Amino acid sequence: MLTPFGLTEGADRLYRFVLARPGCDAAGAAGEFDGSAHALGEALQELTRRELLLSDGPDHTRLYVVNPKTAPDTLLAFQQAETAERNRTLARSQAAAEMLLAQYAARHGGDEEPEVEQLRGVEAVRARMTDLVPTMREESLAFVPGGAQTPEVLAASEATSAEPLARGVRMRSVYLDSIRNTPGTLEHARWLTERGAEVRTVPALPMRLWIKDQEPAMVPIDPAHSAAGAVLLRQPGAVAAFLALFEAVWASAIPFGEAPGAAWRTPARSPASCCASWPVVTRTRPRPAAWASPCAANGASSRS
Repeated sequence: MLTPFGLTEGADRLYRFVLARPGCDAAGAAGEFDGSAHALGEALQELTRRELLLSDGPDHTRLYVVNPKTAPDTLLAFQQAETAERNRTLARSQAAAEMLLAQYAARHGGDEEPEVEQLRGVEAVRARMTDLVPTMREESLAFVPGGAQTPEVLAASEATSAEPLARGVRMRSVYLDSIRNTPGTLEHARWLTERGAEVRTVPALPMRLWIKDQEPAMVPIDPAHSAAGAVLLRQPGAVAAFLALFEAVWASAIPFGEAPGAAWRTPARSPASCCASWPVVTRTRPRPAAWASPCAANGASSRS
């Protein structure tokens, strides 16, 4: 009868029961609820709250309901009041969301991502890369200094690299020649190439580097101390310079699976000539992990 106006089925059943038996008491209505005092109590509270139930008598035990002609108007008024309150709550929520967005925009420069983003410490770098790796679409480029890697770092790299490789993302990484003498890292490089990644090696690398889809580029804040954190660059000129550096080193590097040999390189293509102006890292001992790019399980101490 009144459920289309927002009344629950229990309250509607009690309304109809009292309407047919004006002056009855609550005990008489209990049969409509199979003796459930809880269900009857909820129905009585709802009708009272919506001003559809009246009572009189010495103990206010006799029950009456308002005329059915006015009951829909009463319920509509309650629905309108509830709708207005919901709208006010929604407006307050929207205002709070807009305030949060405004605060975020003030701190981060609006919707556009900053051209230079500093990431202090290893955990900040790893967290940012966790955000970036799933959005890779085309290519990942990396320099991986550090030589031999710990089993934990190798396992983490495989976990990070598997999903982008499965999606067909092209991954090119340059390691040190010394990984060819370390069984664990050698097996990791083989694991990568078996899944479509491209791996090459050189005698020395200038620094740690990762470039995602040709923008952005991630480099250490301090090339000699990569655990200090990284800088994420989106400035076209800076990214273009690191892309050119990567391609120059890549062209002179030896594809994984081929043995390093002096006869393979000419002086013009020597990695040392490409990196002459950069501090190089040539360590071969495993180090604790700092930050690593996908497809690049590189352990690095605070001095890498």
